[in-house]
Amino acid sequence: MQQDNSKIRIIQIIDSLEAGGAERMAVNYANALAEQIEFSGLVVSRKEGSLINQIDEGVSYLFLNRKSVLDFKALYMLRNYVLLNRVTVVHAHSTSFFLAFLLKLVYPSIKIIWHDHYGDSEFLNKRPVSALKIILPFFNGIISVNQKLKIWAEQKMNFKNTIYLPNFPAEEMNVTEYTVLEGVTGKRIVSLANLRIQKDHFLLLKVAKKLKVSHPDWTFHLVGKDFQDDYSKQIKSLIIEHHLEKNVFLYGTQQDIKNILYQSTIAILTSQSEGLPIALLEYGWYKKAVVVTKVGEILSLIQNGKNGFVVPAQEEQLFYQAIVQLIENDRLRTEFGIALHKTVIDSNSQEVVLKHYLNWLQNSYK
Repeated sequence: MQQDNSKIRIIQIIDSLEAGGAERMAVNYANALAEQIEFSGLVVSRKEGSLINQIDEGVSYLFLNRKSVLDFKALYMLRNYVLLNRVTVVHAHSTSFFLAFLLKLVYPSIKIIWHDHYGDSEFLNKRPVSALKIILPFFNGIISVNQKLKIWAEQKMNFKNTIYLPNFPAEEMNVTEYTVLEGVTGKRIVSLANLRIQKDHFLLLKVAKKLKVSHPDWTFHLVGKDFQDDYSKQIKSLIIEHHLEKNVFLYGTQQDIKNILYQSTIAILTSQSEGLPIALLEYGWYKKAVVVTKVGEILSLIQNGKNGFVVPAQEEQLFYQAIVQLIENDRLRTEFGIALHKTVIDSNSQEVVLKHYLNWLQNSYK
C-alpha cells in the first residue's frame, strides 16, 4: 500500500549554507520534499552562504543568526517557527544535532532525527562520543551517509532505529555560468573537493608531477573551499616547489558546477576518507569518466573497470596509471561516463532515496 505523505511537515536544520556536502544535502532534501509533503522548511542556524540561491521557492526558510551554543533567543525563535508551522519532524544535519536536542527539551513532543554526514568514517575510532551518548537517546532516528556510520550508530551508540540513505544529486538553480577553466580544452582533470586534509590533495599533486612529465598538456583543476589554513598553505607551497603553476589551478568555492564539469574531461577524488561524496554523484550526473579512491561508500557506486576506476587510498602509482588509461582511451572515457550516469539514475536518484526516506519516517512514527 502506498504511504500517504500529504500530512507530513518537515524542516531541515543546518549550521550554514556554505558549499559543503551536508549543506547541499540539507538544501536538496528541503527542495525535493517541497513537491511531496504538506510543508517543507529549511532552518539555517549560524551562517548563510552561497547555497541560499539554490533554495526552491516552495521551501519555507528561516535564518536564526545563532550567536552561541546556548543562544536562547535563537532557540525560542526556532520553537515558535516549529509551532507556527505545525512541524511534525525536525531533520537535523551534521553538527546541528545539538540545536535539535535543545529544541526537544523545550518542545518535548517534537520528533527529531539526525543525519550523520561524518566525513572521517575511515577513522571512527577517533570520533568523540561523550556528548553524543548523552544526546542521542532523545532522538527518534538516525540517517547515515554510509554503512560504516550505520553500524557505528547501532553498535557504538546502541541506537537501533537507523537507516543508510545515500546522498543524491540535484539540478542547479539560479546559477550564472561564469567560471572559465585554465588549460587546453579536452585535457582538463577536475577535482571537486574542499581543501580539507581527508581529501588528500597531496596525492593529487604527486600524480600531477608524474603527469607533467608524461602528458604535459593535461592540467588539474581544484574546485572547493579554501580555508586559508596550514593545509591550504602546504598545497600552495608544493605547487610552487614542484613548478606546477601551469599544471595545477585552484578556484576556491564555485557555484556553476555543471559549467565546470562540462569544461572537464576526467573527474577525480583522491580522498583518504569519505561518506558518499556528492561530488562523485555530480560526476555521474554529468557523465564524467572518474578515478577515485577506495574509501567510504564509493564502492557502492563505482565498479572498478566498468563505470570508473577505483584505487586504494594514497596509491600514487596506481592512481597515475588509471588516469593515463583514461587519457589515452577516448572510447573508454565515454563508456565510463555513460555507465556511471546510469548507476546514479538507477540507485541514487532523488526519487529512489526520497521513497526510502518517507517510508522509513512513516514506519518510525506509527
